[in-house]
Amino acid sequence: MANKALFHYQNGSVVSNKHVFGRPRSSAASQRKPISMPLLCGMMLFCLGMLSLFTGQMASNLDRYSQRFMKQSLFNLDENNRGPIDIWKSEYAKYFYGCSVRSATFPDAISEQSSNGYLLIAASGGLNQQRTGISDAVVVARILNATLVVPELDHNSYWKDDSDFVNIFDVDWFISYLAKDVTVVKRVPDKFMRSMEKPPYTMRVPRKSAPEYYLDQVLPILKRRHVLQLTKFDYRLANNIDEDLQKLRCRANFHALRFTEPIQALGQKLVMKMRQMANHFMAVHLRLEPDMLAFSGCYIGGGDKERYELREIRKRWETLPDIDAVGERRRGKCPLTPHEVGLMLRALGFENDTYIYVASGEIYGGEETLEPLKDLFPNFYTKEILANDDLKPFLPFSSCLAAIDYIVCDESDVFVTNNNGNMAKILAGRRRYMGHKRTIRPNARRLSPLLMERDHMDWDTFAQKVKAVQRGFMGEPDEMRAGRGEFHEYPYSCICEKPASDIIAAGNNGGGDGDHHQSQQFKENEGLRKRSNEEEEPVLGAKEDKDVFPD
Repeated sequence: MANKALFHYQNGSVVSNKHVFGRPRSSAASQRKPISMPLLCGMMLFCLGMLSLFTGQMASNLDRYSQRFMKQSLFNLDENNRGPIDIWKSEYAKYFYGCSVRSATFPDAISEQSSNGYLLIAASGGLNQQRTGISDAVVVARILNATLVVPELDHNSYWKDDSDFVNIFDVDWFISYLAKDVTVVKRVPDKFMRSMEKPPYTMRVPRKSAPEYYLDQVLPILKRRHVLQLTKFDYRLANNIDEDLQKLRCRANFHALRFTEPIQALGQKLVMKMRQMANHFMAVHLRLEPDMLAFSGCYIGGGDKERYELREIRKRWETLPDIDAVGERRRGKCPLTPHEVGLMLRALGFENDTYIYVASGEIYGGEETLEPLKDLFPNFYTKEILANDDLKPFLPFSSCLAAIDYIVCDESDVFVTNNNGNMAKILAGRRRYMGHKRTIRPNARRLSPLLMERDHMDWDTFAQKVKAVQRGFMGEPDEMRAGRGEFHEYPYSCICEKPASDIIAAGNNGGGDGDHHQSQQFKENEGLRKRSNEEEEPVLGAKEDKDVFPD
């Protein structure tokens, strides 16, 4: 350890039983009775017990002091570590691991027959927005002691995807993985539906509702009607809830929601192709669709033609106010352009021979908008380039395409985003949980003005300023703080710090990268779940239900 625990002992004199010469012994002393054997054994046991207690307390204190020192050093990196950072991997990731195993005091799920009724969920938005809703729905079902029906995906959002849950996620795995936490069924039994006098009751709960709201306002309706549907279910559960429920949130999101085999296979095939070309690769998630730009009121420098086109698209939302596009960009409210992303990455130290995988939908301006990023990073790949004909079956389904991008971005060595949308948040949280893999998000509030002024400074000055601005936005463990941002992005209840003794032992054995511990924890999480088979910035428009541009 960098610091040493010092233990001080009180100075004192040792009392001696030396004879006092010239002074006769008393008769009592000369006639001492011998000490009995049971008394001697008792005294020895007492002394051993006190010694054990003292040494145990000392070891406990040492470990506690070590942990305290580590927390002080790890969570004050901004103040204490101003040197260059490894752009490919966090030095401090080895001290943490994802932990979402259910506690011993968390009761098993209530059976379908004993539950308070069936909970139907209508998710909302694109794939990753729906993912947050599904994870929260699992927790809400647990709060209500309800039987959860496999959630219904959104077919009417901007993405216009007719995919059902079974087309995207492994539904059997989802049901079996959560069996100890929540009872999940594929549908309400036909016999039960035929016996109902009224159709299922439908309601929409307020955003970020606390568990108490569900118990006070939703549970009585569920008990009375037996089948209840919650609509437009995204971000409908409070951010801060009981730790056991937070861990259930993590189990649902990071483990239970597994993609179907065809999606998983193609995603892993693309990862393998990237790995064959380079030891490290970076995934860049770009959101620059025409609709998103128009909704946000942003402008990327395309002149009068761009202003006219985006203004016409913006008319789709009748209640959107007029916005100063240049002011919005200067305040960091707009996504970075592909060129700006490339400049940021080169300034951080990524060379132009870096292999990048770009995950995106439609980019406003098409190839012309992407060209500056390709010039900065010629080793430029997308799912369309890598997959060829393998992608054809998925082309009509935007959620399947988003899932493929999700897999490659999750497996990349570095993940970079130009926005603060749902995919960026979900992947940032997952990568923290899976070992604090390097995740870079722009500090747009400070970076955007700097990018706008880049022509007024030399490259070295610009790069130095970018590195300074991006501290705290590089996916380091010290960015994780309880209550910060959305729980799906900062899953603090599911990130555990390794004991000091484990870290010291790993260092002594030549380890220290934490990969084995992380892998082992992941396997333990998966193994524990298989027993059911075998034994700070808001999302764009998220505060209102109307005029929300989905992600």
